[in-house]
Amino acid sequence: MSSSTVAGQLVEYLVEAGVRRIYGIVGDSLNPVVDEVRRTGGSAKGGIDWIHVRHEEAAAFAASADAQLTGELAVCAGSCGPGNLHLINGLYDAHRSGAPVLAIASHIPSNEIGSGYFQETHPDRIFGECSTFNELVLTAEQAPRMFRAAIRSATAGHGVSVVTLPGDIAELPAVGDIVPLLLPDPPTIVPDQASVERLAEAINRAERVAIFAGYGVRGAHDEVIALAEQIGAPIGHSLRGKEFIQYDNPYDVGMTGLLGYGAAHAGMHDADLLVMLGTDFPYSQFLPGDVTTAQVDVNAGVIGRRTRVDVPVHGDVLATLRALAPLVERKDDRSFLERWLGKHDKMMHRVVGAYTRSADTLVPIHPEYAASILDEVAADDAIFTTDTGMCNVWTARYINPTGQRRFIASMLHGSMANALPHAVGAQMSHPGRQVVSISGDGGLSMMLSELLTVAMYKLPVKIVLFDNSTLGMVKAEMLVDGLPDFGVDVPPVDYTAIAAAAGIHSQRVEDPSAIREALETAFAVDGPALVQLVTDPMALSIPPTVTGEQVRGFAMALSKVVLNGGVGEALQMARSNLRNVPRP
Repeated sequence: MSSSTVAGQLVEYLVEAGVRRIYGIVGDSLNPVVDEVRRTGGSAKGGIDWIHVRHEEAAAFAASADAQLTGELAVCAGSCGPGNLHLINGLYDAHRSGAPVLAIASHIPSNEIGSGYFQETHPDRIFGECSTFNELVLTAEQAPRMFRAAIRSATAGHGVSVVTLPGDIAELPAVGDIVPLLLPDPPTIVPDQASVERLAEAINRAERVAIFAGYGVRGAHDEVIALAEQIGAPIGHSLRGKEFIQYDNPYDVGMTGLLGYGAAHAGMHDADLLVMLGTDFPYSQFLPGDVTTAQVDVNAGVIGRRTRVDVPVHGDVLATLRALAPLVERKDDRSFLERWLGKHDKMMHRVVGAYTRSADTLVPIHPEYAASILDEVAADDAIFTTDTGMCNVWTARYINPTGQRRFIASMLHGSMANALPHAVGAQMSHPGRQVVSISGDGGLSMMLSELLTVAMYKLPVKIVLFDNSTLGMVKAEMLVDGLPDFGVDVPPVDYTAIAAAAGIHSQRVEDPSAIREALETAFAVDGPALVQLVTDPMALSIPPTVTGEQVRGFAMALSKVVLNGGVGEALQMARSNLRNVPRP
C-alpha cells in the first residue's frame, strides 16, 4: 500500500532499500520525515530505528561507518539550515570513502526559498562537492522519482546522495504509487584481454617485480598471494589495503606513506616493475618515478593520476588476477623477494620492535607499547575505529589484521574526531561484535557529546583513549618544517570523570604494567567503557624515509625551543624519539 504523504514515500523507499537505521537529530522541518519513521515501528517490526545522536556531524560519520562495514545503504538526516550544515564533514568522509550514504537535508518552507528566511541556506548548492547526487525536491509529483534516483546513485557505489526536502513539501499528499526499486547486484568489471596480456608480458619480462596493494584487493587476498608466490614479488600495502592483504601473507613487507613502516618503500623503488593493485595512493612522493609501473583499478579515472603508468588495466583486481594467472610464468630466482623479506624482518625488529621492547616500566606510557598490548587483548574479529593523527600511526603499525578484523578511519578525508561517531555506526550495525574506538584526546574532546549517545543506547563500545594532552601529528609537522611547536598542547583532563558522570565504566592508567588488566576489564564490561591511557606527549611519528631536509628542520626547531628557554622540553623530546629513528 502506498504512503499518504511525500515523507511517507521517502521512508517507504528506504525500508524497501533495506535501511534499518537513520542517524540524526529531530526538529522543525524534519518532523514529517521523523514521524513517518516512527510509524514504521522500528527495525524490530521491519521498519526503521531513529538513532538520536548529539551532533549531526556524528550522524554522518556513523552512517559512513555503517555503510562501509555492511556495504548497504545507510542514512543520516538534519533539519533545515544549521542542522543539515553539521552533516557536511561526515559526508565528505563518506563520499571520499565511497560509502553508500543518503543524507536527508530538510529545508525551509518552499515558498520562502530565496527570501533570506530564518535559517535559510541552500543545501542543494552546499553539498555539491561531497555527493554525486544532490537535488532539491519542490513538488509532490517530482518526489518519488528523486527518491529512487538518490537511492540508486548511492547504492551504485558512487558515494553520497543528498535529498533536500522542504518541510511543507514533505507534508504534501503523495502522488502516484510506489514503483519498486529492484536494486541491481554490484557488477564485476572484467578487463580487456589485450590489457591482461600486456600486463602478463610486462611481468614475464621483468626480473624484479614488487606489488603495491590497496583497498581494491578486498576479496582478492588469496589471488594476490598466489601471484606473489608465482613471480617472487614482495607485497607492500597502503593504509586502506592493510586489513585485506597483510594477514596470512608470507610476502608482506609493510606499508609505505606518511604512516609507513617496514621495507615496502625501499622495495618498491628497487624493483624494475611495480604492479599497483586497487590503489589510488595519494602521496606521489612515496612512489618511484623511474620504475616501470602497471596499475589495475576498477575506476579507470584514477589510473595514472599519481604516477606515470606504463601498463594500465581497467578491471576488478579479482577478475584481473584470475585472467592473468594462466599467462604468468614462474620466476625461480627468489633473490629479490628474499632480500626484501630479510630487510623487512630486520626493520620490524630493530625499528618498529624497538618501540615496544623494555617499555613495560617506562613512564609516561609509550603509545606504541600500549597499542601492541591492545592488539593482543582485542578480539580476533574486533572492529577498530581510529582517530586521525598519531592514533592512526599506532593503529597502522601495531594493530594487526586477522582476516576477520575490520578497520574504519577517515583515511581519505583525514578528519579529526571521527573514531567515536564511527564506532556508534559500527556498533549499531554490528551489535554482536566487539567495537573499539581508538581515540586521541584531541579527537575525543572535539566530539565529546557522543559519549552521551553511547551511554543512552548502552552501546558496548570500548573507547581506548591515547591521551598525550597535545596534537601530536601537528607537533611533528611543525618540527619537521623547522618551526617550534606552538598551540598544540592543552591542559590535562580527567576524561574518566566525564565518562563516569555519563554512566560509563572508566579507568585512568598511568603505569604501563596496568594496561593489560585495564583493557581486559573494560572489554569484559557489558556496556560502554573508557580506558584513559596517559601517554608520552613527546612520542612522535617518524616516516619510513627521513630526508636531510626533515632532519635539518627538526634540528632547527629544537634549537628554537632551546633558545626560547625550553631546554628540558628539547631533551625530553630527544629521549622520547631516539627509539623512533630508523637505524641501518
